[in-house]
Amino acid sequence: MAVSEHGRSTLKRQAIMEAATSAFMSQGYSGTSMDDIAKLAAVSKQTVYKHFSDKEKLFAEIVLATTDRIDGMVDLVAHIPADADTLEENLTQLARRFLAALTEPQVLQLRRLVIANADAFPELGAAWYEQGFERILSTLAAAFQHLAHHGLLQIDEPLLAANHFSGLLLWIPVNKAMFHGSPQHTEAELDHYATAGVRAFLAAYR
Repeated sequence: MAVSEHGRSTLKRQAIMEAATSAFMSQGYSGTSMDDIAKLAAVSKQTVYKHFSDKEKLFAEIVLATTDRIDGMVDLVAHIPADADTLEENLTQLARRFLAALTEPQVLQLRRLVIANADAFPELGAAWYEQGFERILSTLAAAFQHLAHHGLLQIDEPLLAANHFSGLLLWIPVNKAMFHGSPQHTEAELDHYATAGVRAFLAAYR
């Protein structure tokens, strides 16, 4: 079956975004040109400009598109069972998945890329944070408030508690990755961070 003109255009746009993502990740924003992206995407430079008027808009679209991946994490966070007998187990399972998702190599690379360009594109950095991590924190705060309502947690400031929870999990692996330039953890280490982080959190808030 022949591909329609719209279908070909969509495929080219997707190829450009994939090529640009790869280029930005490996060469940084300033080190990547539209020529580089066109070459990687196997399209003409004119085709790149037809879909994206400039490099900044292409970069912004790529960065903000990644926040769609947060939807699954938000849904997971929103449904912590209010069960006293399995509270630690449920939070530990959540912590493991939370850590796995937020320490993926591409997520860490993107985080580094956004931070590196925060001065040049502060609004983009703020939008990425608000639509991504801040949305997770807000959902987690609401979930903790729900658990507190059922007498399972003792919380005065749910959002602060959400930040404490995520900080206990992410501080070590994310900081290592940010400074070393690549993930510096094993699955066993992440599991240990999850277990220890939940125990520390419950020691403070249960």
